[in-house]
Amino acid sequence: MCTAITYKTKDHYFGRNLDLEFSFHETVTVTPRNYPFHFRSVNALKTHYAMIGMAYVVEDYPLYYDATNEKGLSMAGLNFPGNADYKEYQQGKDNVSPFEFIPWILGQCGNLTEAKVLLERMNLWKENFSEQLPLSPLHWMISDKNGSITVECVKDGLKIYENPVEVLTNNPPFDMQLFNLNNYMGLSISQPQNLFSDKLDLEHYSRGMGAMGMPGDFSSMSRFVRASFVKMNSLSGSSEEESINQFFHILGAVEMPRGCVHMGEGEYEITIYSSCCNSDKGIYYYKTYENSQITGVDMHKEDLESEKLVVYPLVTEQKIQLVN
Repeated sequence: MCTAITYKTKDHYFGRNLDLEFSFHETVTVTPRNYPFHFRSVNALKTHYAMIGMAYVVEDYPLYYDATNEKGLSMAGLNFPGNADYKEYQQGKDNVSPFEFIPWILGQCGNLTEAKVLLERMNLWKENFSEQLPLSPLHWMISDKNGSITVECVKDGLKIYENPVEVLTNNPPFDMQLFNLNNYMGLSISQPQNLFSDKLDLEHYSRGMGAMGMPGDFSSMSRFVRASFVKMNSLSGSSEEESINQFFHILGAVEMPRGCVHMGEGEYEITIYSSCCNSDKGIYYYKTYENSQITGVDMHKEDLESEKLVVYPLVTEQKIQLVN
């Protein structure tokens, strides 16, 4: 399971937690403008916007989990089991496999408005990458500095939702997640008033009681509520350090510690990595489960006119500073 969010201070930030019980040895991957993207049905992109993100690179092809392009458009795919329903090939449509979806959008679109135009003629086609790598059931959040949408391909077709909270988790479908927030409109950052009864002298006994009732479990619906509340009430300074630190604190409210979600046969879901990309500057920051130090990769320090992928393996060894 996973959580994706945006955050705005002076700059715009986009990122996510990837929660799984195993890793595909993903890497921070920069795709320069002249790397040729070949697709199974639609026309290849011989030139396109450069992008940076987390990907599993197979046969020199970046299978992006999340990415941001040089124009500041960002996109992440999150697990959507039981609801994702990809379609057969359709004549007259742009048939795009889900594994191609992120580069197809980010390669051509500089903002959310342009992405919506492409989505109007797209069919998410159930074409596997290979026999060894079948499609994952996903839905997506696409964001720029002006807003976000959620894209879901379900049994009754492609759904595109405006995403006012700019948060995405997993099941149920996004419209149900958004409606569920009505159940938590009483949550507050302030101490509560006694509305129980004027016949009782009820008192505060702790700070933070205004948020009592906020779900604390690890289910995707509960994480959606918790991430939305924390993100929408979060405050920080506008410097890069303050902004990315606050971003990771927001994701920390919904991260998965090993041992709390048992997947069977000795496997436990954990937050494999947390990411935060400054989409205005093209700097991709991340932490891993094993290493809480923030590591960054700046796409603009690479040769963006190149034809070859640039791949950075994750730094997973924990750095501990001893002061005595």
